Order: sequence, then C-alpha cells, then structure tokens
Amino acid sequence: MVANETSQKAEAASTAAAGGSSIPEEAQRLLHELAAGWDDVEDCRALEVVPLKGAMTNEVYQARWLLPARAPSTGEAAPAEAGRKVLVRVYGEGVEVFFDREVEVRTFECMSRHGHGPRLLGRFPNGRVEEFIHARTLSAADLRDPEISAIIASKLRQFHNLEMPGPKSVLIWDRLRNWLKTAKNLCPSNEAKEFCLDSIEKEITALENELSKDYQCIGFCHNDLQYGNIMIDEETKLLTIIDYEYASFGPVAYDIANHFCEMAADYHSERPHILNYTKYPDTDEQKQFVQSYLSSSG
Repeated sequence: MVANETSQKAEAASTAAAGGSSIPEEAQRLLHELAAGWDDVEDCRALEVVPLKGAMTNEVYQARWLLPARAPSTGEAAPAEAGRKVLVRVYGEGVEVFFDREVEVRTFECMSRHGHGPRLLGRFPNGRVEEFIHARTLSAADLRDPEISAIIASKLRQFHNLEMPGPKSVLIWDRLRNWLKTAKNLCPSNEAKEFCLDSIEKEITALENELSKDYQCIGFCHNDLQYGNIMIDEETKLLTIIDYEYASFGPVAYDIANHFCEMAADYHSERPHILNYTKYPDTDEQKQFVQSYLSSSG
C-alpha cells in the first residue's frame, strides 16, 4: 500500500541507499536518475530508505532526500531536514496465483495518467517508484464512521464509472474458482473442512447466477476495498483509493457487498484472516451507504 506519514511506522532505522539499503540496485539507480532531474533535491547521494509496514503482497519503502544542514544562529550543528519523498514498491514473489502482475501494472499506469491514485514516477525490473501521498491510511474503525463511509461511497461510484482500456469482460468468477482450486490443492483435509472449501463452489455459482442478470450494472471494480487501501487527507477530506491488483470489470453490487464484508475485518488483529461478522453493517448502514453512492455524481 502507499506510504503515509501518520499511520505507517518505520520498521527500523533508515539506511542510506548507497550504504546497503535492501532495495534492489536497479531501484537505487532509478532513484538517482529521478533525483538528478528534480530542482528540490540538492544532493542525489543524500538518500535515505525506510522500510514501511502494512503491505500484504509487496515490500514498500519510503525514499527521501535530506536537505543540507543549515547552520543556526546559535552556532550549534543543525540536523539534516527531510526533503522530497517518494514510495518504492518492490513486487512480492509468488503472487501470480492471485493476480496477473502485468495487468496490474497496466491498470496502475492508466489510473496514474488519469489522475487517480499516486502518480507513477518510474519503473525498474521488479517494482516501481510512485508519488508519496501525504495522507492517512484508514483504520478498521474508520469504515464505520458515517461521514467517512459516505465519502467512500461517493469515491467508489467514481471508480466504477472509470473508462478503462481493454475488454470489459467479467473475470471475478473464473478468478474465484482458480483460487478455490489452488486452496484445495494446498490445504490438508482438516483445514479444507474447517474453511468449508467443498461448499464454496456452490456459493460461487449462486453468486454468478444472481449477479449475471441483465439488470446488474457492470463497472470497473476494485475488488479489495479494505481499510488499508483507502487514504484520506485530514484537512481536505479528499479520499484516495489505492492498490489495484484485483481491479477488473464486474458487477458493482459485488464490489459494494465485498466492501461491507471488509467492515468485518481487522488485519491488525492476532487472527487477521478471520472476519468478525458481528461487525457487518446492519440494514440501516447498508442503506445509507447505497444512498450516498447513488446520490453522488460519480
């Protein structure tokens, strides 16, 4: 997920890129090339890289260039100040079972060109450099805040109405079946029984039949609208949806319902994979979200 200044904490002390940062050498070279063209970076070598927590499928780092120390009037040595910041995203391994990385990269580039999400600043073989968003990542509790929920609903409708290139075929059902097949191959029988894998195929088919009817609206769906993929500027209340690994065209009702399920999730708990459905939004909350969605201009 994209870095932010308040909710994602550095895992360790920052390390200079030239002195052994864990980002790939290709990423370091790209950072130096980018910095050479920026007027607000006085020394391309004054780079610090800080690993950030929170990402699930990638490794993410904050890269920042320090400004030269200014001598204060007291004559004491002044610490260097942080200047420009960017996000370095190193793609995780083994994610091809979940999504197509090349499709995700094309989606990100298209979103960037149209002013949605962070801007793409450059690419290296196993990752990219993105604009650093100065905003706060939402928490699980934020999804239940009526004001924030209304903003999410409005932003989600904008997302659904995006004109994206390529075929507009619905991919979600084949994707779910592929995930189910992989899960059955990997899980021992006791875990397969615990997670009711044998019954999920019927549930997928039931959803597909219901959401494939002519009156269902098809739009560009995020398909992973959990709190960690939503950022908000506290001053302007502008909201940014990030991380498009699972984004594709599909029934918008599914995307909205999936967001409701995410209200039952807490990925910072001891059992992040277990959803607490006592936190699932009640009928009034669902109606309020849908009303905000439909009343927005999109």
